[in-house]
Amino acid sequence: MNEHLRTALDLAASQIPVLPLRAGKVPFGNCRRCQDNACGGRPNMKNPGPCTCPGPCHGWAAATTDPHVITSGPWRRAWLQAEAVAYHPGGAGLTVVDLDNADAIAWARENLPATQTVPTTRGEHWLYLGAMQSANAVRPGVDIKSTMAYARWLGFGTGTRTMTYLPDAVRALAVSKPAAPRSAPQPLTAPAPSGGGQCRHRTPAYLERGIAMAEQRITGASEAVHTTVYRTFLAVLSTHGRCGCLTDAHVTRLFTAAQAKGESPRHCTDAWTNARTRLGL
Repeated sequence: MNEHLRTALDLAASQIPVLPLRAGKVPFGNCRRCQDNACGGRPNMKNPGPCTCPGPCHGWAAATTDPHVITSGPWRRAWLQAEAVAYHPGGAGLTVVDLDNADAIAWARENLPATQTVPTTRGEHWLYLGAMQSANAVRPGVDIKSTMAYARWLGFGTGTRTMTYLPDAVRALAVSKPAAPRSAPQPLTAPAPSGGGQCRHRTPAYLERGIAMAEQRITGASEAVHTTVYRTFLAVLSTHGRCGCLTDAHVTRLFTAAQAKGESPRHCTDAWTNARTRLGL
């Protein structure tokens, strides 16, 4: 097993979707039957389209955490040719602020909250917990890589800082006009479950990614918000509700996301209670 494949499997085990990069550190191009998206394409991770191509030929949309796919014949051949490992930050509940030069780094240090940083060939990657829309050239030398984008895997850095939750200052970089003002969310009215079961989480980052992805799922709902909130609460509780890892702070983040979409505190509390009841918590 080569080094890139081993790295990919380690990342996939931590629920970070991966893909191989070929010479030039770009994704593998479409195979013949998928050329120019003749297969139907894979426009986004939630609706990947009808393509059943077994190879990693759809760029960021091919990123996966499935070890059987990663080690399959077409992927294994790709790893043998790969020059680097990439990942889909948005799929891992992360946002990468790609700073391409010293001026961009200096700007970030003055304007963005400090977080975990990773050195790159020409600059730095600043890693934040939480996903958002990707955008290129939001400032000179600054790109945002999150949903529907890939970033080269360079590790989580060697600094002493912990990863900061995605701040409004980063989100604002990709917004063309100011968002409409929102009413302040009401205080938390539902407690986190006390748990007591065995914790299955290998690292705190696993829980943080889960909460960040849940927030993103709620924030991205364009219809059936009530249903989306309930199903998201149910998914979070089914994964994290029995081992005592969830705190009131985590629940507050979920309620805040739901209220920002127009849900009332009562609806949030009812959805949380119903989800706990269904799971027997």
